[in-house]
Amino acid sequence: MDASTLKALLAHLPVLWWETVDEPVLRGPRPAADAGPRRPPRYETFADLVDLAPASAFIRDGDGRYLWANHAYAHLYNTVPGELVGKRIEDFDPPADADRFRALDQEILTRGTPVRHTLHYRRSDGTEGQAVGHRFPVREDARTCVAGIYVDVTDHLRATVRRQRAEESLQALRDHSGLPCALLTAGGRVVEASTAAAELFHLGLPDLLGRRAHTLLAPDPGLDRLHRRWNGLIARRTRRLESTVVLADAQGRRRRAELHLTTVGGPTGRARHVWAVVTQQSLAVEVHPTPTAAQVRILSLLAEGSSNSDIAASLKLSRQTVDYHLGRLRELLDAPSRPALVARAYVLGILAPRAWPPRSATAPHPLSTA
Repeated sequence: MDASTLKALLAHLPVLWWETVDEPVLRGPRPAADAGPRRPPRYETFADLVDLAPASAFIRDGDGRYLWANHAYAHLYNTVPGELVGKRIEDFDPPADADRFRALDQEILTRGTPVRHTLHYRRSDGTEGQAVGHRFPVREDARTCVAGIYVDVTDHLRATVRRQRAEESLQALRDHSGLPCALLTAGGRVVEASTAAAELFHLGLPDLLGRRAHTLLAPDPGLDRLHRRWNGLIARRTRRLESTVVLADAQGRRRRAELHLTTVGGPTGRARHVWAVVTQQSLAVEVHPTPTAAQVRILSLLAEGSSNSDIAASLKLSRQTVDYHLGRLRELLDAPSRPALVARAYVLGILAPRAWPPRSATAPHPLSTA
């Protein structure tokens, strides 16, 4: 390979280096020493670099005969460079592709200037491939020949298409499933959200994006534990968690809901994003004073079907004390009757909706009543 030809190949190589994909290098015997001109010793290192570069490179004469090719180019044809040298385009490519490649060569020889373009070709497995690169004139053995250097981007483009389709499917699921869901950063900021999530908080979607997730939660005894579990999630000590939280919307109303959190990304290192999905929502209610622990225990027994006398005996209170607390609870929860009082206790999230016997929604243990 002439020194000027080598310089031309190296000049075009860095342009495409970042686009390369990992390809197994097919190592085979080099062409015999008399297969071409001997290169000057000071270019040996650079010639080896081009020889083993991941970008596919070749040199052909005006008749379409290969004068030189590197290993990456030969790999496209499942062969080695020595098998290409001396052969013509038609020996490796279908007639239609060979005619097109010859036309490109003639265009370069006629124009005398480099051309950058995208090349479609038939891969050895029968599928269509795509490469991007340069084709340009070079002087080799006192002749003007055509050199080319290309990067096969077929696998990269296929992966991009698959990723785009996956993102479109996820977006469709997010927007049309009806589930309130949001993508959060490791710092808890909302970067994506469904329309249902914005409606849940009575916000416009642009107003929800960028918000800190903790500003959407009402004060609750379980928040400290949720924060610790969140840190474990981000550190990838766990991949997912479920928790009961109290959500606060823009109108100051609150509702209890089940929150499902799942990390996004690879299995190692800190999680960069977390998907949050809200399920099992209670009705949104105005904020009321919180019942005392004794009043929650009374509500639990009332929901179980106990009479006032039974409640008094169970809690070791007087009947008058129980009557007083029930009266205060009816005022507090705006409930005109005993059945309405129990219903409001569940709707407001005071009592756990899926627990029996009835218990407080914030109880630390299933058998606890407060």
